[in-house]
Amino acid sequence: MTPPLPSTRLDGFHALVCGASAGIGRAAALALAGAGAELTVLARSGDKLAALLPELEAAGAPAARALIADLDDRPRLAQLVGALATERPVHVLVNNTGGPPPAPLLESDEAAFLTAFGRHVLASHLLVRTLLPGMRQAGYGRIVNVISLSVREPIAMLGVSNTIRGAMASWSKTLAMELPPGITVNNVLPGYTDTERLSTLGQAIADRNASSLEQVQDAWCASIPEGRMGTPAELGAVVAFLASPAAAYLRGTSIPVDGGRLRCI
Repeated sequence: MTPPLPSTRLDGFHALVCGASAGIGRAAALALAGAGAELTVLARSGDKLAALLPELEAAGAPAARALIADLDDRPRLAQLVGALATERPVHVLVNNTGGPPPAPLLESDEAAFLTAFGRHVLASHLLVRTLLPGMRQAGYGRIVNVISLSVREPIAMLGVSNTIRGAMASWSKTLAMELPPGITVNNVLPGYTDTERLSTLGQAIADRNASSLEQVQDAWCASIPEGRMGTPAELGAVVAFLASPAAAYLRGTSIPVDGGRLRCI
């Protein structure tokens, strides 16, 4: 008798999605809801999270709640997430937050690096340490980091982001060697994805080159074999797969979701 295929469903699991108020974080939350997960969505914008909750329940989440928190205020973050984990263990953690403002590396000061390192690496580390006991007890854990294709190939005008995303990838690979069996960590590397963040980058490049946002976007699309930018929903679907039982043997990987733009193997 052929054994059943591993499930991509998340019924009975609780997922915490950071940066869920917009873009890829929002799409990831909706994809996880569609797989049957209970959702807690975290961001600074309470209004946007409140509007998202009924959408999550309509998508299939048996329950959804908002956690208003700022990744820059890590003592408060630890308090809020610690209380959440005490009330209901978190089985799936999606580390996701907006990147630093676009700027060349040589125009970036020390404060920009420190803020970004805290918001990405330190906040993610705090969340993992806070949630890991519940994952251990459940015998199931999925940590998915939404990083950037820049960990393989730096992106112009994203000097601080390129640096910090690389640190996140190294942190994740090290974590993969230390986590117990049944608890995995993997990275999603978005390529050019149609989000507000990418539009901000495109406009910054256009302003420097005395061109238009449309010209910048056309040049991006010309570099992508698929001939278009990705959608947040396409990224969210990959996050949901990595969170599922079907991805149990994926560990410490960085998966480009880029329409084929990356040239290396």
